Formats: sequence, structure tokens, C-alpha cells
Amino acid sequence: MKHIIILGDGMADWPVKSLQNKTLLQAAHTPYMDMLAAKGRCGRLITVAPGFHPGSEVANMSVLGYDLPKVYEGRGVLEAASIGVNLQPGDMAMRCNIICVENEKIKNHSAGHITTEDADVLVKYLQEKLGSDKVHFYTGVQYRHLLVIKGGCKFVDCTPPHDVPGELFRPLLVKPMEGHPEAQETADLINRLILESQKILAEHPLNKKRVSEGKDPANSIWPWSPGYRPQMETLSDIFPQVKQGSVISAVDLIKGIGVYAGLQNIDVDGATGLYNTNYEGKAQAAIEALKKDDFVFLHLEASDEAGHEGDIPLKIKTIEYLDSRIVGPVYEAVKDWKEPVALAVLPDHPTPCEHRTHTAEPVPFFIYYPGIVPDEVKNFDEISCVEGSYGLLKGNEFINEFMKKLK
Repeated sequence: MKHIIILGDGMADWPVKSLQNKTLLQAAHTPYMDMLAAKGRCGRLITVAPGFHPGSEVANMSVLGYDLPKVYEGRGVLEAASIGVNLQPGDMAMRCNIICVENEKIKNHSAGHITTEDADVLVKYLQEKLGSDKVHFYTGVQYRHLLVIKGGCKFVDCTPPHDVPGELFRPLLVKPMEGHPEAQETADLINRLILESQKILAEHPLNKKRVSEGKDPANSIWPWSPGYRPQMETLSDIFPQVKQGSVISAVDLIKGIGVYAGLQNIDVDGATGLYNTNYEGKAQAAIEALKKDDFVFLHLEASDEAGHEGDIPLKIKTIEYLDSRIVGPVYEAVKDWKEPVALAVLPDHPTPCEHRTHTAEPVPFFIYYPGIVPDEVKNFDEISCVEGSYGLLKGNEFINEFMKKLK
């Protein structure tokens, strides 16, 4: 049996008054996910281990069954792997957002969803002006980039910028974690880089052009999520029958998880990480991968971005696109294959539109494969899945349940 996980990042949400107290999954038209939930079995999964921030890196690693207290080193190291930066002992990697600051406040975490092409110009400029033997900036995707500090101390307290839209940035500057005075030098260096980036980016011709076009200027870096190279087993080590697997995502940190998990990254033209991503291309890439691979992890970022924007209609559209343009085509393509395909669909965490950032509540999931004995759940949403026969899972229980036919 082959296996595919389709993950709608941030897809779960809260009940919304304007939707008659329905969640967005309840309000969205999702005939394929509802049908597969009814034909399969449902449950909920705790994806954020106690003491961890509900970040996408934490939640996606949990979905794949990794023991976070043992292997978690932040998202910077994952993104380093995805863009081919080989971290050396003592290298500290950080996600480095390019953000928009307005009137001393963080206007948004994405510089108005800057393109990779524009961001690359600025990241190279940052490296030219602020880089050194100790400090190196690397271009990632869109607003998501990488900062590596040689000899940096990871015990610094950093605030994810998507958690604090509209807040003054200065009180949020980096501090040493309590009990780690040795991290003061690293915190001071990062803060200096933030403030110096604001001075030089404000005057860059590309930002002056963006302002003249009515776009948000990309006028500050915001490094966060520090760590060192993680020690992760591959999925083949954990599930020996997975001889070959793939990951399909527009997001560097997901690709990086794939690298450490031993999965091949498949790039899809037009995969943006937004609502306008190439859904058809990603679905077809997954179908083609399943013809040769034992395991595919197909990740869609769009719902998470809509949640961060607080855009309810857009988030509903992204959920419906996931259903009609990803889940439906994949299911229709593989449903009659001689070698059966097990299919699971779930979010990694909620990103409620009302809250505009991640939360740690359990997420709904379903597992379907030909011959599975269904439970009583008829719809795929946060409320219905409470009644699912899998109950409330945690740790590696979901992935073990999903993959148990291989053992």
C-alpha cells in the first residue's frame, strides 16, 4: 500500500459569528473531503507538544511523528537544508523574514507578500552591507529567508512576526532567554542587524519604487526561530518499507523537514504558497510521485496565509480549492490503482481568521484506504471529527496508525 498525506496548513479555525457560528471548514463546500471522511475514519491530533510554540515547523514535524523535545532545533535549520546550506558545527541558523514596519509598528510579516525576485535583490544587498565572516544572509522564498551566525548562541528569545501584527517592534527585540546570560552577545548582534537593516533598506531604490507603486516597503529584517543542525531519523529508518518518498511544497521549512526525513523535494512551477498557487500542478506532481514512491507528503500553504490576513472569504476559498483541485483529483486518479493508496487529510494547526495567528488546539483528520471500516462521522470539520473512532491522538500515534499497514 502507498501512502499520501495532504496537509492544508492552518486550515482549522474557530466558529465565526458571521457564518452562523460555523467554522470555516463547516461553511466551505468540500464534497470530496466530506465523502472521504464518511468512507474512512476520523479523529483529532495534538500537533503541538507541551511547552512548544504552535509553529508550522513544530506541527508538521509532529504530524510525521517526530519527538519534538529530542529533535526540534527551530525552523531556520530546516529552511537551511531546503536551500542547500550545509550547516557546520557551531552555526546557528534563523528564519529571517523581510517585513514591513510602519510608524514603529510591524505592519505585516511578509512585506506585503514580496516576490522572491524582489526579495533576492534586498537579501543580496543585506549580505553586501551587513554580511561578514560571522554573519551570512541567504535568499529563500518570498518573504522567508535565512540568517546564519557562526558561533551564535541559540538561547535567545525571539518573537515570530506573524504573531504580532500592529504591535510596536522595539519591545519585541531579541533578548537572552532567562538563565542564559551567555546569549546576550548574540541578542545584541541580532538587534543591531535589525536596526541597521531598517536604515539601509529604507533608502534602497527597490523600496522607493514599491512605495511609489502603492506597495508596502520591505524595510526591515526580522530574524527568529534559532537552532543548530537537528538529529532526525529518516522515515525509511522508522518505516523500512518506505523505500522512497517525496515532499511537495512551496515552503522552505517543509522542504527542509523533507530533507532531514529523507524525502525527495519535488518543485512545481507556479507553486507560490498563496491562494493562487498551481493546484493542478501540485496534484499532478503528487499523482506522478505515487507511481514510483511509497510515501508522498503534499503541503498547501494557502489557508494559513489567508488566516494570517484575517480574510474569511479568502480562507474559505482556499479550503474549497484544496478540496476540488487537490483532494478530488488525487483521489480520482488513484482510487482504482492495483496497489491501493491510503490517503490522509489534515491541517497542521489552526490559524483562526479572528486571531490571525497560530493556535495549539487539536486538528481534525481522516484516514481513508480501500477496505477501511468507516466510523459514524459524515463530514470533515473540527466539530464532527470529535466523534471519530480514532479519538484524540498525540505524538507519533497518527503516523503509526496511518502507516501501520506497512509494518
